[in-house]
Amino acid sequence: MGKQLSMAASILCMAIVALAVVGDGEAAVVEHTFVVHEMNMTHLCNTTKVYVVNGQLPGPQLDVTDGDTVVVHLVNQLPHGVTIHWHGVRQLRSCWADGAGYVTECPVPPGGNRTYRFDVAGQVGTLWWHAHVTCLRASIHGAIVVRPKDGRYPFPTPAKDVPIVIGEWWQLDLVELDRRNLDGNFEDDPLSATINGKLGDLSNCSGVPEESFVLDVERGKSYLLRFINAALFSEYFFKVAGHTFTVVGADANYLTPFRTDMVTIAPGETIDVLMIADAPPGHYHMTAVANQPPPPDLQIRALSTRGLVRYAGVRADNNGLPVPAPLMPGQYDTLPSYYFRGNFTGLAFPGRHRVPARVDERLFVTLGLGSICRGGKKDCKLRRSNETITVATMNNVSFHHQTAASLLERYYDGAGEGVYTEDFPDNPPRPYNYTDMDLIPVGPLEEVLEPTTKAIRLRRFKYNSSVEIVFQSTALLQSDPNPMHLHGYDFFVLAQGLGNFDPKRDVKKFNYYNPQLRNTVHVPRVGWVAIRFVTDNPGMWYLHCHFEFHIVMGMATAFIVEDGPTPETSLPPPPPDFQRCGTNGFSKP
Repeated sequence: MGKQLSMAASILCMAIVALAVVGDGEAAVVEHTFVVHEMNMTHLCNTTKVYVVNGQLPGPQLDVTDGDTVVVHLVNQLPHGVTIHWHGVRQLRSCWADGAGYVTECPVPPGGNRTYRFDVAGQVGTLWWHAHVTCLRASIHGAIVVRPKDGRYPFPTPAKDVPIVIGEWWQLDLVELDRRNLDGNFEDDPLSATINGKLGDLSNCSGVPEESFVLDVERGKSYLLRFINAALFSEYFFKVAGHTFTVVGADANYLTPFRTDMVTIAPGETIDVLMIADAPPGHYHMTAVANQPPPPDLQIRALSTRGLVRYAGVRADNNGLPVPAPLMPGQYDTLPSYYFRGNFTGLAFPGRHRVPARVDERLFVTLGLGSICRGGKKDCKLRRSNETITVATMNNVSFHHQTAASLLERYYDGAGEGVYTEDFPDNPPRPYNYTDMDLIPVGPLEEVLEPTTKAIRLRRFKYNSSVEIVFQSTALLQSDPNPMHLHGYDFFVLAQGLGNFDPKRDVKKFNYYNPQLRNTVHVPRVGWVAIRFVTDNPGMWYLHCHFEFHIVMGMATAFIVEDGPTPETSLPPPPPDFQRCGTNGFSKP
């Protein structure tokens, strides 16, 4: 972890956290200053430039209570523009603070600053924040811990809660990584997985192991582990040798508790588990292993890392005994992920867990890859050659990430014409066998199906509409799973399945009684997930896969939610200090 900041950053960080409590038991204002800057870190015998907040990797943790107001002053000392997204925060009527680059705001320019203000209400558990421009979130991220108003959980109060941020270590400059992804080059991989920014002793330099994350525990006590997957590309398996977990929450919503010896977490997700230190006193390895779809799909090198659970009173050499390590699933075994998620149901609360009975809008959204011609050409002589660029699609539309203005500003000003259209399709252009594995290799079968449009095609919904979406992962040139994240909303996850969604058969599986509430849902490899939500939050809300290369490639869109009938149900004007977009694509002071 970095210790050094520039002089300007040091001055700002002298008052990094200001906490103003309105009154005992009442809402508070939690205020932070985030200084984003470059620093050098040395791992694996190389010194690498990284982008961090306040000299920390992961960045500062935001501790709030349900109902609090958060104020974060962002100071950008990078040579690049940056925004911060408050991942999973519902942002009720505060879409201007969502932090999605070029969707809700233009990036803060080098040397610039802005202030984010928003409430955290109706949520308890773990959320997180991260950069939302290019690949910078690989190192610019941190936890948001939301505690209950009365301090009581629907499970035994833990002795301590500990964020477990799973990430990746990159030596390649993250801005260059983004540029290469835009050009269709996906040959770059991280060098290691990380736990709370540490590479662990499975990585070494000249035979010297890297530093490991250590969790110190006392026998008999319970610990609330708050998992966050901040990785760019991979879902991860996580185990602690000799211990089991009780899963109690995800995405700041309680779950019906269930026992497991392994957590599976995809990029963008958060999962809360209780771990009781009930093993014989000693040292135990914790291990995180990346999970990827098997060949012939695009492969990422095997990634793993490990840390240590260390019981109090045990000698540094583990009393002379070997340190046990957990047995992990194979890198290409995707079924444990599917079955782990099959255990998730919501812990129902009156007024919170009511699945809308009616459906006003239904979308069937296929997730796959396609290709477009380079240089804006209309026709390519050799498809899938140097004349084309591989893109990611939703219903054969690849989102064009424009960099001139924010979509929210254009929508609010009534100036969207010529920038975006509101015709995102409800279905793919033609039905086919979406999970036919013969669609992965290039050939005549996939060539008919891959034609793609590159455009900003959005979808508009009336206020208070009930929307149902079935996400269908496909084998079209790939067979990745897809962690789909919707900004500004929690949604009910009604069901998941493998293969092609069958409305006649699979609707019978829908859970209307106690489905989980999530902001990110992991659509299984060549499988599907059905979600439902009510459009009660007006604004412009980004929907995208949380694999970074899929975002860059265009697996995204945005939902426009219209105003309701009253001022309280309408998008307010931008805050007085909101920085609108300038002509250079950055926010202007």
